[in-house]
Amino acid sequence: MTRTESDYDMSADAFRRGLGTIDMAMTGSIPLPSHAGTATQESPAAGASLERDPGMPASTWRMRSDAWEYLRFAVKRLVYGNDDVDLLASDGEIRRSLRSLETVEMYWAGFGQRYVAAITELLEAGDYRVALDRIGRVVNRLRGDTVPEEPRDEFGDEQERSEFTADADPRPRFEVLIVDETTPTERDATRSEALRLRSSADDFIYEFVIVPSADDAVAAVLTNPNILACVVRPGFSERTRQRLSRDLRETIDLARAEVAPGSAPARSSLASVQRVLGLADTLAAIRPELDLYLMAGAHIEDLAGALTRRFRRVFRREDQLELHLSLLRRVSHLYDTPFFSAIQDHARRPVGVFHALPVARGGSVVSSKWIKDLADFYGLNLLLAETSATSGGLDSLLAPVRTLKKAQELAARAYGAKHTFFVTNGTSTANKIVHQALVAPNDVVMVDRNCHKSHHHAVMLTGARPAYLEAYPLNDFAFYGAVPLDRIKQLLLDYRAAGRLDEVRMITLTNCTFDGIVYDPERVMAECLAIKPDLVFLWDEAWFAFAAFHPVTRRRTAMAAAKRLEQHLGSTAHAAAYREQQERLFTPDGTPAADELWISERLIPAPSARIRVYATQSTHKTLTALRQGSMIHVYDQDWVREAEEAFHEAYMTHTSTSPNYQILSSLDIGRRQVELEGFELVQRQLDLATSLSQAIARHPLLRRTFRVLTAHDLVPGDNREIGRPMPLRDGLSSMWQAWATDEFVVDPSRITIEISRTGVDGDTFKHEHLMDRYGIQVNKTSRNTVLFMTNIGTSRSAIAYLIEVLVKLAERFEEQQAQRDPEIPLPAEVPMPPLPDFSAFAAKYATDALLPDGDMRAAFFRGQQRGAVEHVRHDELRERVAGGAQPISAGFVTPYPPGFPVLVPGQLITAEVLDFMAVLDTREIHGYDPLRGYRILREA
Repeated sequence: MTRTESDYDMSADAFRRGLGTIDMAMTGSIPLPSHAGTATQESPAAGASLERDPGMPASTWRMRSDAWEYLRFAVKRLVYGNDDVDLLASDGEIRRSLRSLETVEMYWAGFGQRYVAAITELLEAGDYRVALDRIGRVVNRLRGDTVPEEPRDEFGDEQERSEFTADADPRPRFEVLIVDETTPTERDATRSEALRLRSSADDFIYEFVIVPSADDAVAAVLTNPNILACVVRPGFSERTRQRLSRDLRETIDLARAEVAPGSAPARSSLASVQRVLGLADTLAAIRPELDLYLMAGAHIEDLAGALTRRFRRVFRREDQLELHLSLLRRVSHLYDTPFFSAIQDHARRPVGVFHALPVARGGSVVSSKWIKDLADFYGLNLLLAETSATSGGLDSLLAPVRTLKKAQELAARAYGAKHTFFVTNGTSTANKIVHQALVAPNDVVMVDRNCHKSHHHAVMLTGARPAYLEAYPLNDFAFYGAVPLDRIKQLLLDYRAAGRLDEVRMITLTNCTFDGIVYDPERVMAECLAIKPDLVFLWDEAWFAFAAFHPVTRRRTAMAAAKRLEQHLGSTAHAAAYREQQERLFTPDGTPAADELWISERLIPAPSARIRVYATQSTHKTLTALRQGSMIHVYDQDWVREAEEAFHEAYMTHTSTSPNYQILSSLDIGRRQVELEGFELVQRQLDLATSLSQAIARHPLLRRTFRVLTAHDLVPGDNREIGRPMPLRDGLSSMWQAWATDEFVVDPSRITIEISRTGVDGDTFKHEHLMDRYGIQVNKTSRNTVLFMTNIGTSRSAIAYLIEVLVKLAERFEEQQAQRDPEIPLPAEVPMPPLPDFSAFAAKYATDALLPDGDMRAAFFRGQQRGAVEHVRHDELRERVAGGAQPISAGFVTPYPPGFPVLVPGQLITAEVLDFMAVLDTREIHGYDPLRGYRILREA
């Protein structure tokens, strides 16, 4: 819904707070007190002081938008208001906003710094109406509104008039970064040339962003998500002359420091080649989707052969047409959706249906009196696209050779994988496919005990022996964190000491967890490979698909970590460091040093270690895809030799021969979306979550009722180095540092609220208060917490509505507390017992007494046999345990929440498990019948 001008009148204070943030973020200056004339209903209070609003993070796209909106609001008051005070002279925010925009507009195309300077001159001259028109043009473009095709004459030169006219063009628009030290005249000439080359036959429109330095180039790709390509000219300088915030300055330095420039080509005499290589590598690391081009003069032949890996093409300056065509063609490749387009073509074709699916083409629907509301509700295209055909431009998911094969290859490119496979029945099935492909009966799989139930089921189906890893418990909040690396290393060392390390085949971990705890996959894999160099890794990234499209979160995805690890293993510096560490870890006769040294050191894997990494991803959970749309990403150096055939057999085992084409189409077009605008969407998602957390922390009523859990609550101090509780709240550089160094970090898009002071439990808060009363959906609670997840579809209006609802609920809870009769005692709260660790497999199912793995498959199928199981109610079972009995679970018992199996087949049932189950107040417990009790194995 479009906001009206009155919306901005009523929210002037919010604009002023945001503007103060802009000024600090872009110039480092401190906002001064504001005086906006007479205080009226339509204006902020006179003398209102400004402070930095941490709820408005230093995200430049958002600052830019809010600054232009505020300028429009303020200048409109100058045009139509009746204030006697000269608002321009008294309102410092207007001037600070103009200064900030004059800086930030360098990094966006279309208007630029001179445009802001011209508006400043108009305001200083008192020509407020023309200034308002110019500001309105920017606001309209930012909103995506239609702009009149005929701009007024006073709007500047022909180029500027052409830009305004093009705003009404419906074609998708992107921006191209040029890095070069240029004069204003040269910049105008470059932009004019781009306008001249435009054609009505082009599918897209682009505009240039021209910056003079490497710093500015990094700033541009960090702040402007519209940039999809970059042209580097060797004439750029290193350092910026812009007045940047400390946060942006530090982020630029961090980004550039992480990428070591490559070696200059031997045949090249250009002194600037090293700088060009360093900048290209930095930009590619920040935004892998960027298309990089080099535009050079002399020695172009040498450069063309040496820089192919960094740049798509090398051009001479006069090759403007070739560059133009290359830019458009590359974006067309990103825009391509082969399978979605094939489905569209199929739906438009007249065909005769003489195969399965009566619903295809709407045959059984549109002529029926009783079911045609199906087409009315979902639309005819859904039925026209329904088919079981694999020809005519379509493809078979089980053996793709055309459109589906290409769609999966494009997805692999987008996510940084070597291979990607679409899955139409969720990540539960994806997990089972990977397990079956990679492990065999009696292989040991080290698995997080608190992972999704599909992993436990997969281990049972394959006959592998699970060795459960224990995550650190968060007993105060009734859920688990993640598995510390030292526990993983210790268990590997225990297997080595027992002579069974060769049995350990795979490690599977959840990254990130449901509650937002994120591992450092590169470190985990490197140190584990240092102990066993042929380990296979499965990362369950069901809730982390979005992370591949932001420069900070990407580093902790399995695919990005695998790529970096492969690069490190191939370097000479890594080989030297490995040899040096081996001298400490082994005695001269080859005996390993004490485990304490292996645990304390950051282990370095052998250069010969194999990178075998798999990631399963619930695309539908955090990106655009229909329900159950998932992917499997593969980065396996031994794919052809070790895994390909087995993987395809497992894929055939679990994949339907009648996959849903609508799900596949959504995976295809969803990939297009994140390649073209994923950075913008994810950045917005993170910003809005940070705004929510800060709003709760700042509001006096909300902070009395609710508490946002931070990294200090969710990650033990020993597992983090950056001390800030919510790093993104302090700026992108703080988040960058934490995600580069800490063992565990917290996904900032997830906000966990502790609700103990409301007097209700999480399940009641979710169903009775949020959903039933206000229609707010959340999908995870614990006994005293509620998890709010933002996603790429979350809007600022949705965040505002949630805050409004939380305020109403806080008022309600406070009123209930105030009206309570103090003479009636509150019911005693049953304390939550500690979260139970995995007890052990019963002796008959345990492999040995020293290590934790066991034969869960045998116990499961024993529990399927008639007469092998008895049902025992909770109280009776507690008495048996107290009397010394050791009952054995016959199946999985999984309460929701917390959502992991408390009991698995073959596990000993202990008093700790029963104490935990006794106080659960969840509505859903799989594998447990409250009337009949637990399923336990009878003694043979």
